[in-house]
Amino acid sequence: MLYFLQEKLIFLPTELEQDYSYSFPETHQEFFLTTADGGKLNAIHFKKDRPKGLILYFHGNAGNLTRWGTITSIFVEKGYDVIVMDYRTYGKSTGKLSEQALYDDAQLFYDYALKQYGEDAITVYGRSLGTGIATNLASRNNPKSLILETPYFNLMDVAKNRFSFLPLKWLLKYQFLSSEYIRKVNCPIAIFHGTDDRVVPYASGVMLYESILVKDKKMYTIAGGHHNNLVEFDVYLNGIDAVLE
Repeated sequence: MLYFLQEKLIFLPTELEQDYSYSFPETHQEFFLTTADGGKLNAIHFKKDRPKGLILYFHGNAGNLTRWGTITSIFVEKGYDVIVMDYRTYGKSTGKLSEQALYDDAQLFYDYALKQYGEDAITVYGRSLGTGIATNLASRNNPKSLILETPYFNLMDVAKNRFSFLPLKWLLKYQFLSSEYIRKVNCPIAIFHGTDDRVVPYASGVMLYESILVKDKKMYTIAGGHHNNLVEFDVYLNGIDAVLE
């Protein structure tokens, strides 16, 4: 059952009607990109008049852009443009899910961003599930920096925390080998993780941090932080300011 239903455990999308109209107070533009296999990927591009740079944001495993557009507004308030996309099957996005497809889709959006921004102005940001996608992307490009919020060593490490009694090595189709990708990243890396995270254990984030080879790296430990509330802590807010500036 785990083998055949694992996508329903990993991905928790909420669909939207294609004619749904987004409403955000910040200046934004909705757009779609078409994948090589015919998928349609929906995204929001938040824009400032004089942006300090671009945050290319890869979100967590639940919801859609109605939620993540609001969450990423913190970076717009700090003076940055933001591009955040919905993965296949999320929101208005279509296409067949696979790990490789997610990596290819991320590159598609990176290439889109490069048409409008210099690579030294692009910060790749991953949250939870999106940290594996963001790390893979950063390993294949040269962004200004990589920021990871509540990341995992790899997906197997997270799965063992929940299903330790199962032969996961033979069951898990999705790997998200962040620990391997991060060794190939050449830009500065910052990790933010709460000590009381019950979804992705803090220890998993620490192991990932210890895999980083670049010297310009920083681990921000949020004492008492959970999986979805790091924005409530000064350590996170001050750390984000320090990393971006």
